[in-house]
Amino acid sequence: MAGDATGAALARLDTLARTSARRLALVPPGVAGALLLAAVSLTPSLLPRPPLFQGIVTGVAAAAGYGLGVLCSWCWSAVRDRPRRAWPRWATTALAVVGAVGGIVMLLLGARWQREAHRLAGSEPTPVASVLLVPVIAVLVAGLVLVAARGLRALTRRLVRLLQRRIGPKAAQALGVLVVVGLGVTLVSGVLADAGLRALDASFAVGDLTTPSSARRPESALRSGSAESLVGWDDLGREGRVFVAGGPTAEQIEDVVGTAAMDPIRAFAGLGNADDAEERAELAVDDLERAGGFDREHLLVVTTTGTGWVEPSAAAGFEYVTGGDSAIVAMQYSHLPSWLSFVVDAQRAREAGRGLFDAVYQRWTALPPDDRPRLYVFGESLGSFGAEEAFSGEFDLANRTTGALFVGPPSFNRLWGELSADRDPGSPQIEPVYRDGRVVRFATRAESPPPADRPWEGSRVLYLQHASDPVTWWSPDLLLRRPDWLEDERGADVPGGMRWVPLVTFFQVSGDLAMAFDTEPGHGHNFSGEHAAAWVQLVRPDGWTEDTTEELRRLLRR
Repeated sequence: MAGDATGAALARLDTLARTSARRLALVPPGVAGALLLAAVSLTPSLLPRPPLFQGIVTGVAAAAGYGLGVLCSWCWSAVRDRPRRAWPRWATTALAVVGAVGGIVMLLLGARWQREAHRLAGSEPTPVASVLLVPVIAVLVAGLVLVAARGLRALTRRLVRLLQRRIGPKAAQALGVLVVVGLGVTLVSGVLADAGLRALDASFAVGDLTTPSSARRPESALRSGSAESLVGWDDLGREGRVFVAGGPTAEQIEDVVGTAAMDPIRAFAGLGNADDAEERAELAVDDLERAGGFDREHLLVVTTTGTGWVEPSAAAGFEYVTGGDSAIVAMQYSHLPSWLSFVVDAQRAREAGRGLFDAVYQRWTALPPDDRPRLYVFGESLGSFGAEEAFSGEFDLANRTTGALFVGPPSFNRLWGELSADRDPGSPQIEPVYRDGRVVRFATRAESPPPADRPWEGSRVLYLQHASDPVTWWSPDLLLRRPDWLEDERGADVPGGMRWVPLVTFFQVSGDLAMAFDTEPGHGHNFSGEHAAAWVQLVRPDGWTEDTTEELRRLLRR
């Protein structure tokens, strides 16, 4: 009886699978590929993923797996020079059973892996029941991708039929594919991209007109936007107004460092203050000079993210560590957030990074050597990309700055990529050692940039990067090549179960990007508070203690 019941259940499952496949016109090898990549996509990656993003990743992976399965089936038929045959009943039954059982097992394992990822990242895990949302979202996403692909296929076939009235079948097929691909690329990269960019820029420009209630026009002449400033308050942009209105006072600095302090200087120029990057940089430096920025002991040049955002922890941390005897200058170069700014506006980031530093450096070199402030450079995320562009390499940084701090560098950073690729043998990619750390050092924790046993004299350049930060480790290379950071010893907050799988790891890390900014400090792309120890490494203040660093870290964490 038990055997009959099992046989009947398998028969019903096979009938259901065959009926669904016929109605959806699904190819069994494609279904097998979809199930395989969908299952693998549930394995852990850099950061914990909520059900929504896990479902999206799984759906995209399933769609890619279906395409690969269909392609392999087509190639096999072409090699054998025979038409594709339907799978036998036992094969479709086995596929349905393995898919159902394997899917349940992988969902349960995926929930376990996500709990481990949450533990490593110091975040609260999502309820186990929410894992049931994953297959629902995955099916919807995979279905949308499949519908879009079939729409393109239908368009291509119709175009080929029209062309066959004029030319031969093979020529019509080749030309039809080329026309559809060409039109698609042109629309996405040209017409649609330009229209979308204009709409996005206009949308984010409206946000630039707003001002948070906590940001009030500064009364101190030490700030841009004040009555004495050369820069108009209303044209600074939202993030510019937040920057010049914020930061610690001399009294707040004294409470932390325990010695007499000064009110810091902050200079900024927004998109509305000048027409191009060169004029904006000159205006920002003019206002910096007006406020007395070149008379301070420490001067920091910041390359912002696209909107003009200056990381509050980085700016305030520099001012605390220098005792307020400091000046910071920055400028805005886009209305768009950093990820959009790089995709469509990378040239502006380059121009801003080079233009602002060059304008500061020109004034700085005109001063008598004994009267020059110590010159520092800072950039975080896309800001580090722009800040790097002012320099050709290690010795250029050492010759023209006292120190530089680059935080959370994206993988497309030119200088970061060159230094990482040329690292000393045996050092891991997540914390490479370059030329014994003589000038440039990399650290996942700023308190101890390796190598600890080697001297670090003169100018210091520090790259602060997290092992679990997808902004740093995302790259198109993940599609087909295993990265060094998955071959080396893992970072402390990267799940040990993470493995590189062609295509899938790229989809996973792409999904991690959406969660990179929402992690706890010290993980992902959240460096809040960690700038304190980084600035101590670069500025080397007298009488500073580890307890003071820890107090400042707690104060700066958002």
